[in-house]
Amino acid sequence: MAAQPQSYRTHARWFPMYHFFASPVTGLYALHSLLYLTQHFSWWHLAESLFACALFAGVLSSRIMAVTVQNRLVRLEMRLRLKEVLPAAMHARIPELRVKQLIALRFASDAELPGLVERTLKGEFATHRDIKRAITDWQPDYLRV
Repeated sequence: MAAQPQSYRTHARWFPMYHFFASPVTGLYALHSLLYLTQHFSWWHLAESLFACALFAGVLSSRIMAVTVQNRLVRLEMRLRLKEVLPAAMHARIPELRVKQLIALRFASDAELPGLVERTLKGEFATHRDIKRAITDWQPDYLRV
């Protein structure tokens, strides 16, 4: 569990092994090898630069793939939840919600969800961040990637 209650201001998830170690170290290694390649070209340094860039790309893609799977699950979970919470008349409009909107709405309580969905479908929110800011009863999600 998190040390502090989750809210709009504290809901961003930082995974230290990825955000503060693997990503910056491999990124700096790729940058360094490319700079070294431009100053001291050789086929060996070209191969090393390609390896460094591939390693960095692998680290970034692993994060992108995990977040993509998470977003697909959130989309499915929210569509099921909305079918339970929304009045039957609104069920046909569920597919109109974009993935980022569904991701933002998942933090809302069941009580305020119908109102937020209605406002979202009316276009009252410019971004998914605006949806999150409008939530008054924040439901934390501690199981995110």
